[in-house]
Amino acid sequence: MRAIGNFLWFILGGVFMGLAWWFAGLIAFVTLVGIPWGRACFVIGQFTFFPFGREAVSRKELSGRDDIGTGALGIVGNVLWFVFLGVWLAIGHIASALACFITIIGIPFGIQHLKLAGIALAPIGKTVVTAEVAAAARRSGAQAAVAAARNGG
Repeated sequence: MRAIGNFLWFILGGVFMGLAWWFAGLIAFVTLVGIPWGRACFVIGQFTFFPFGREAVSRKELSGRDDIGTGALGIVGNVLWFVFLGVWLAIGHIASALACFITIIGIPFGIQHLKLAGIALAPIGKTVVTAEVAAAARRSGAQAAVAAARNGG
């Protein structure tokens, strides 16, 4: 089912938003300062081409610890990203979602565009994994939170 969804997504417009992400990545690479953002653009652009069966999750949620992209520098990076490129990619995904919502068969694609719009607003500190890995990371994080609550902290 994922393969069919990804194929339909790609030929019915997903390719355009994936290329928009890659174009944003090229713009970021040209500035040299934007290389970390450019790398994120290419990863999320590839995700945008074939999104079904995969999810973007916080690296902190996945690894259980902070890194440079999930801490204070990640917040600064996401603010800069939002101002220069993120808002435009989000608008593109929202416009694509509205176009998909016109038809009943396009509703799942519209929902996926809205998820990608959220990622477009703040991609720093995120990584793309399979849906199964994302679910396992959420379960592990929930178990750790329950254990911490039981131990009084």
